[in-house]
Amino acid sequence: MLPEAKLDTLLARHAALEAELTGQVSADTYVKLSRELAELAPVAEAIKAYRAAEAERAGLDAMIADPATDAEMRVMAEGERPALEARRIALEHGIRVALLPRDAMDERNVVLEIRAGTGGDEASLFAGDLFRMYERYAAHRGWSVETISMSEGTVGGFKEIIAEIKGRGAFARLKFESGVHRVQRVPDTEASGRIHTSAATVAVLPEAEDVDIEVKDGDLRIETMRAQGAGGQHVNKTESAIRITHIPTGIVVSMQDDRSQHRNRAKAMAILRARLYDSERQQRDAARSAERRGQVGSGDRSERIRTYNFPQGRVSDHRISLTLYKLPQVMQGEALDEIIDALITEHQAGLLAAEGAGV
Repeated sequence: MLPEAKLDTLLARHAALEAELTGQVSADTYVKLSRELAELAPVAEAIKAYRAAEAERAGLDAMIADPATDAEMRVMAEGERPALEARRIALEHGIRVALLPRDAMDERNVVLEIRAGTGGDEASLFAGDLFRMYERYAAHRGWSVETISMSEGTVGGFKEIIAEIKGRGAFARLKFESGVHRVQRVPDTEASGRIHTSAATVAVLPEAEDVDIEVKDGDLRIETMRAQGAGGQHVNKTESAIRITHIPTGIVVSMQDDRSQHRNRAKAMAILRARLYDSERQQRDAARSAERRGQVGSGDRSERIRTYNFPQGRVSDHRISLTLYKLPQVMQGEALDEIIDALITEHQAGLLAAEGAGV
């Protein structure tokens, strides 16, 4: 059974928001309340539809049980009941999913880090392919992508690339992408047509804010140096590159993509905050490892999560045993939602099972 008192509270809050928005409120309050109303409206509609289905089912049951009901009407009522019950169950499931505890980071922007793994030049090329896949996916969803730093591969692609993806719900959609992505294909340089296997590591971190994690100045070692590589005379003459070491954890972030030392420092601090916050989240999640094993994986960067097989045109996600023969569409960012939706559904199923077991 659904928690009726909680459903009443949600409907009351929905009605209160609608009433408040018709009155005089400041612009900031209007935006905040409108956002809450937009999130609550589908749940309120589902609750109303569920209760209407409950009432209709009770009416049919009463009609079937009433000795005064003639045989034809009883047969008609019994015929309507299975479809009504299926609709009621679907609405109940939707409400249960909507009532699950939400990750507080789901609405955050994302820091996306992709690094070439085993496979040499082919791994760098694959890292580039993955980054373009996420770029296209972001464009489909109306999000923006800003490259923070990159280290290009010798024949193309990236040894490492870090970018910020800005858009509502970015972390909610991309958080299950963390892990090792493996590719199987014939490199352009392979004359014998032999399939090579290489890999790239993806890390998806929620953008951390100052209030999320405290970074003490005394815990930081900040070094400035001359930027290396392309950039002309300016790069060689000024110490615009920054390396920040967080002494307690040993996390190091280097940044030299901008000619401004101030901007390089700001970018490096943003990445450091995200990595520190992600490390804290990982430690907290480890305490619930038994529960997480029943979901879609631990988010461990070393966990192989997906294989992209180009000769067969397939993508396989190993956590949920899902295989799609839509590799070109996935790499274009068009069919990636099919994988992400399946991962979210599996995650929600794990949470519902845990709730049902009293965890």
